[in-house]
Amino acid sequence: MQILQCDLTLLENTFFSSREVGNFYQTEPVIGNYALCYALGLAVSPYYNAGAIHYAEHLAALNTAGIYVTPAMLLNDPRFVIEQFNAQPDSYWFAMGNNALIVKPDGWDAEPGSKWYLVNRATGQRRAVGTSNRPQIGRIKMLGIGNQARFYLVCQQETPKLPRYLRLGKWMSKARLEVQPMPFQQIQDQQRAIPQLLNPVDLAPPTLLHTFDLLNIHPVPLVRNALTSGEFYQLADQAKTILPVGMRFGVEAMTHDR
Repeated sequence: MQILQCDLTLLENTFFSSREVGNFYQTEPVIGNYALCYALGLAVSPYYNAGAIHYAEHLAALNTAGIYVTPAMLLNDPRFVIEQFNAQPDSYWFAMGNNALIVKPDGWDAEPGSKWYLVNRATGQRRAVGTSNRPQIGRIKMLGIGNQARFYLVCQQETPKLPRYLRLGKWMSKARLEVQPMPFQQIQDQQRAIPQLLNPVDLAPPTLLHTFDLLNIHPVPLVRNALTSGEFYQLADQAKTILPVGMRFGVEAMTHDR
């Protein structure tokens, strides 16, 4: 068994839609462990997806391989970048329809009504304009360049080959990865404080959560500053970091239609 300490350095502004308040799209200063699995290449999403979620089968394969990735927590105070965006078209003529911006291609006319239609001037062909579920204007709060985050990878069997650089977030922003194997010992303790992020559905049943701070983000809320009892791995680092024993992806709580 091996425990790897993994440090990320963001080389580009990185955006996760952690929270949406009106037209303000915010990134929390964390990186979930599901996102890390895909970014590291441990789980591979299909090239084409019609909307299905594959967490259960992808993460179950990692459980079988004896691989677990913790969520990543920033090492210092987060640095954010806030930008405005405007997705409205730059064409000479456009109109706001039923949750969609209407733009006329060359040779077509726009016809309003209960629904907007595009009408081909030459053939008379009519084409309904569908709704568009995307924001038109707003502000985005992103993690800025230079932020550093740390997570841990627990390998029960063979240690996977990890990339030197990876892509994160909605915009596939570049980040650098540095990996260091950590010596550890297994201990048992009561009422032990764990400041780093944990995914509560991934904890083994012997681990008890007494108190914690809840970070309510999708797809799974995370906990930090947890007071726990059970068995732990204590790492041989300066902070004497501890990780609960037996963490594995809680795929039993997932269904294919979520």
